[in-house]
Amino acid sequence: MKPVTDKAYKLFHQGVIALSQVESNGIRMDVDYLKRAIIKSDKKIKHITDRMKKDKVFKAWKKKYGTETNLDSGKQLGKILFGVMGYECKHRTATGMPSTDIEALSKVKIKFVKDYLKITKLKKARSTYLIGILNHITPDGKLHPSFNLNIARTMRGQSNGPNFQNIPVRDPKIKKLVRQAFLASKNHRIVEVDYSGAEIGGAACYHKDPNMLKYIKNDKLDMHGDMARQIYYCSKKQMTSDIRYCGKNKFIFPEFYGDWYLSCAKSLWAAIGEMNLETSDGIGLIKHLRRNGIKELGACNPKERPVAGTFENHLKEIEDDFWNRRFKVYGQWKEDWWDAYLSKGYFDTLTGFRIDGEMNRKEVINYPIQGTAFHWLLWSLIRVQKKLNKYKMKSKIIGQIHDSIVGDVHKKELQNYLEICQQVMTVDVRKHWPWIIVPLGIEAEVTPVGGNWYQKKAREI
Repeated sequence: MKPVTDKAYKLFHQGVIALSQVESNGIRMDVDYLKRAIIKSDKKIKHITDRMKKDKVFKAWKKKYGTETNLDSGKQLGKILFGVMGYECKHRTATGMPSTDIEALSKVKIKFVKDYLKITKLKKARSTYLIGILNHITPDGKLHPSFNLNIARTMRGQSNGPNFQNIPVRDPKIKKLVRQAFLASKNHRIVEVDYSGAEIGGAACYHKDPNMLKYIKNDKLDMHGDMARQIYYCSKKQMTSDIRYCGKNKFIFPEFYGDWYLSCAKSLWAAIGEMNLETSDGIGLIKHLRRNGIKELGACNPKERPVAGTFENHLKEIEDDFWNRRFKVYGQWKEDWWDAYLSKGYFDTLTGFRIDGEMNRKEVINYPIQGTAFHWLLWSLIRVQKKLNKYKMKSKIIGQIHDSIVGDVHKKELQNYLEICQQVMTVDVRKHWPWIIVPLGIEAEVTPVGGNWYQKKAREI
């Protein structure tokens, strides 16, 4: 990766300077809370471990492995569950061995496995986050993560010491456990402002698919809802937010990033049980799909042709419609972009960078999109930082997470700060790069004055 235009060079040069100030600002941490949370986690881990040791699964485990019994060994667990105990193995590794990853184990509906998954998450939260964060806090009571521009080949920003961009957000309990340690300064709020749909918009600037642009430019159209309805045979009245979530995160985004119908079919089908999906009028989706001719998931064997009446066959047809009719121009762009890379051995991004070297098809298609979306954010962060300095504001930027800027904003400057972000991130950046052909939108989440990161709530700008 290297800049090949003057704008690209200036972006990273100024970006390094701006991010060094962000690192210097630091994030106020609740050290006492972290210490209490570690002690509380230790007690909870011990309690769950003691309970697991009374279970019949552990007794069988102990009988087979004796002194070598290791509760942290997924390999041992797989042999006990699927070999000794005879539970059905629904997922296997590439070598044919029983899989013991989170997705596979979540299919084994017994108390021991639920406890195993719970304790695995808790151990990771304790060591990686609670203790990891505590070890990086400096004498000023703050965290000063590094933000790097020269590591990720995607050209997205990267963080370490600790990784500020990897603070838990998906698991509600772990999210609460960890994010409560991040505090706003006195008389300040933590404010997170992020681009909405940045990577979808970034991709559209490359492929210019007219149907995709219609979705992006018309607020009344809902691509995620449309796809969810097609996938689960739902009318608009039958739709729920959970069904829409699955269409967005288990089909649209995976397909954009190079996944295919088989894995999407398994993920979407599994979500029905995991999320207890049902239509708005209370009909379970399995029953609803059967009414529409979908009897079962199907074998999902890549070596076998999907059978009519199965969910995998239905997803195969949807994927074909998705790329060859609904977003035909986008689909053709992916082929052309890949062919051009194979011919030249490199590709240039809209932001003026050249990426060369050996890459697979997914990387060649995804890197320019991810990098371009981040560069919008980086350019905006630089400009917002300059305005905060220019106007001698008390508010400071304390972090960035791919498509969001995290600020420590003084209570009297909140509206001014949000207006600066709105102007820079949605108007000024488009003037700087006229090739941005999509409207840009931002969303803000704000904590109470002196509050913690977990307490943030959506706020209109």
